[in-house]
Amino acid sequence: MSDSTTARPVVLDVWCELQCPDCRSALQDLRALRERYGDRLELRLRHFPLDKHKHAFTAAQAAEEAADQGKGWPYIEAVLGRVGELASKGEPFLLEVARELGLDAEEFDTALIDGRHILIVDADQAEGKAIGVTGTPTYVIDGERLDGGKSQEGLRERIEEIADRLLA
Repeated sequence: MSDSTTARPVVLDVWCELQCPDCRSALQDLRALRERYGDRLELRLRHFPLDKHKHAFTAAQAAEEAADQGKGWPYIEAVLGRVGELASKGEPFLLEVARELGLDAEEFDTALIDGRHILIVDADQAEGKAIGVTGTPTYVIDGERLDGGKSQEGLRERIEEIADRLLA
């Protein structure tokens, strides 16, 4: 085995929606996990827009466009950090954040109009429902589902416990 071979990262799926205040408070944990594990933990944002948040579905598509343009996480963090603005301004706010991050806002607008990312969002949501996700944030690591919608107390520790075991 050559030295260049690295172990596959542990995957943490985060079922999230960008208009969710609970997901905003989870940001700190996600940052801490990324800092602690770096490339050894693959953090995958999975979309689970809730009907009660009218801009969540569009925001999920916008996050996919940001990822296509190379700034998925910065975009997600910027929008989640300002869920109140998303709630009040809607789609113009999503374009505003894209511009702030230096993304191609025109392409962004086109993507939201032509719906090119709808299938990804729908597929994530369907998979989430199939595995029992009911609210956000919900984490899945090594087949274990951790529901952060009710309380995030102790969840980061539990995720670290599982990740440490898998990486040992």
